[in-house]
Amino acid sequence: MSTRFDKLAQLMAALRAPNGCPWDRKQTHESLKPYLLEESYEVLDAIDHQDRAKLSEELGDVLLQVLFHGQIASENGAFTLDDVLDRLADKLIRRHPHVFAPGTNETTPLNSDQVLTRWEDIKKAERRAAGRPDSVLDGIPAALPALLRAYQIQARASRVGFDWSHDQGGFEQVLAKVEEEIRELQEAFRLPETDEASSTRQRDIVAELGDVLFSLVNLSRFMKVNPEDALRLSVNRFVERFRFIEREASRTGRSVGELSFDEMNNLWEAAKRGGSAHAQDDPA
Repeated sequence: MSTRFDKLAQLMAALRAPNGCPWDRKQTHESLKPYLLEESYEVLDAIDHQDRAKLSEELGDVLLQVLFHGQIASENGAFTLDDVLDRLADKLIRRHPHVFAPGTNETTPLNSDQVLTRWEDIKKAERRAAGRPDSVLDGIPAALPALLRAYQIQARASRVGFDWSHDQGGFEQVLAKVEEEIRELQEAFRLPETDEASSTRQRDIVAELGDVLFSLVNLSRFMKVNPEDALRLSVNRFVERFRFIEREASRTGRSVGELSFDEMNNLWEAAKRGGSAHAQDDPA
């Protein structure tokens, strides 16, 4: 390990030592789970905002979580940070034979799609060797955000041929599937709401809405857009525009709740245009 990495590992060990930090000492793999997730999302936020200084800081926070888990595992005798590094290095070499063992299996360079297919073949062989379920979908964490999990599952299925054609005709078929699912959702929602059928109606609505979302994920995949990224960026835009509404309301001495819907909608449109002075007087 490098001197800097060694120093960080030693600092982490000191924090966990008997005379270290009480909060750090009581942490476990389980208790640290939300922090790892939070730090990962903060990395994504820094990338979305193209904030290089923040990205550097947040990557450090993710590394802290790796050090934390490695130190806890070392104390429990499960594995060490050296084990983590060795296994990662072995995996990178094993899954990139086209880089680290070129010319052994092919005579022409692989393109990125072929590399991805090779990667999946190697992972499949690793699962077999370890006695794990031999499924294309194995290894996709159930704890992933639902949009991202749907995207990964569809991508995995696509790699073995379970997919629409990726030409213009295929795109139209996927789009038609989205429209079909929306119609089925409309039909479920329009069913009479009676006491006897209420639970069945609601269950059908949930199922059909899920199908709409799943088909939209498929559409995004065809358009080479990660749906999780797209939705996160859309939410960010909503937050920025709503805060503009709040600022404009405050400028006139009112809270946002005191604005009429038309006033809020006018401010929303002004925010979409980039905001303007005295936006509440905008007739758009």
